[in-house]
Amino acid sequence: MNRTYIPTRGSFLFLSISLLVTACTTSGPSGIFGKKSAHEAYGDKIKNAGLQETALGRQWFAVAEQTLKAPLSVKIPYKETGYFPAHEPKAVGIIFAAQRGEKLTIDLSKKPATGFAIYLDLWHPETEGDTTPKLLLSADTLSSTLNYEVEKDGNYIIRVQPELLKGGEYTLSVTSGPSLAFPVTPKVKSNMGSFWGAGRDAGARKHEGIDIFAPRRTALIAAANGIVTRVNENTLGGKVVFLRPHDKDYTLYYAHLDEQIAQPGQSVVTGDTIGLMGNTGNAKTTSPHLHFGIYTSGGAIDPLPFINRVTTTPEKITASLNNLDKWVRNKKASALKTEPSAKAGEVVKLEANTLMKVEAATGGWYKVSLPGGQQGFLPDEIVTDASSAIRKVNLKSVEPLLDEPNILAAKKTTLPVGGKVSVLASYNDFYFVTDEKQEGWIPKKAL
Repeated sequence: MNRTYIPTRGSFLFLSISLLVTACTTSGPSGIFGKKSAHEAYGDKIKNAGLQETALGRQWFAVAEQTLKAPLSVKIPYKETGYFPAHEPKAVGIIFAAQRGEKLTIDLSKKPATGFAIYLDLWHPETEGDTTPKLLLSADTLSSTLNYEVEKDGNYIIRVQPELLKGGEYTLSVTSGPSLAFPVTPKVKSNMGSFWGAGRDAGARKHEGIDIFAPRRTALIAAANGIVTRVNENTLGGKVVFLRPHDKDYTLYYAHLDEQIAQPGQSVVTGDTIGLMGNTGNAKTTSPHLHFGIYTSGGAIDPLPFINRVTTTPEKITASLNNLDKWVRNKKASALKTEPSAKAGEVVKLEANTLMKVEAATGGWYKVSLPGGQQGFLPDEIVTDASSAIRKVNLKSVEPLLDEPNILAAKKTTLPVGGKVSVLASYNDFYFVTDEKQEGWIPKKAL
């Protein structure tokens, strides 16, 4: 039951201007717009054309800002497929936690593949002393993938927004993986046996790294391109090698080597052998293993996100895509969830048959929006199309048919006494009904 959009003379004029505007947005940030993102460049074009003061123009900028202020929370890996209607400016915003050392891969595909620009940006919600989101990375209109090495633990926001008056389907996928190569040769089976923070010396200190076990004299390899800064011995680490990756603010530490192969000042590339696994230093009584650490100017940090070989893929989308951009209702009383998970918090409790619009599908869940603007997630199995009547009634009094569930909303028409209406759904104190000619809202007390 999609709402029908009837173009007016003004909208056709706006469409013509919009097409002229978007014809110049195919260059990326390094093109004619300098360092500005494609989204910013498109926004400038709207302003320069005097369209910012139109209703659609204002709404485009408003949803772009609101999406950054109130993104929906998800956990990565994550994947959703949604739909952007041409007649209504919309944007998608998701927020998720990431750890330093992870490499984010953000993929965006669209249907139709051409003639439909979508702007993809990655943001950090806030920096120290400033609550204004910071733009980290932006795709131009010709690319569909962003890769970003996380430099700080915390939350990150992805915003996806299409150009004006263009509609289509999109699929957004976010995954994470290691930003460094695994420091032990893949030719030999190895396993991690001790992690960051584990107790050492009867709790007197904490483990500042991870231990990777493999046969003695297994090749230890450079986890990144860089410079070997030190090759020496110490009491705890035994024979050690320090490697500084190019253009990074941290140093890699290899300890307990049986033999050091790299030399101080040597330039290495990822995969070069820099030493052989052993159990020197304070590891004399243990099985051969590599103690791998990462040090910054502020001290040691957890190296696992940098080299973690355990990767997961987003859950397959099983919710039907036939409901995208459709009005639906819930079959039973339920809670609108903050995340697509049964264990997630509640946005709001919903009565049975509450009207909502399906914005996207993820796994076995729908991302929906309520008539009042609240968004959240519901399991697909409790959602059904809202086009069939729940019940049919005859009106006992003259009632205005409103275009929103608000007593102050505009009146679409007046329904007569005895008029028959079909109740399709509800929201708060209103029913969503149709008299077979048009749809709208009437107060519940009217029935």
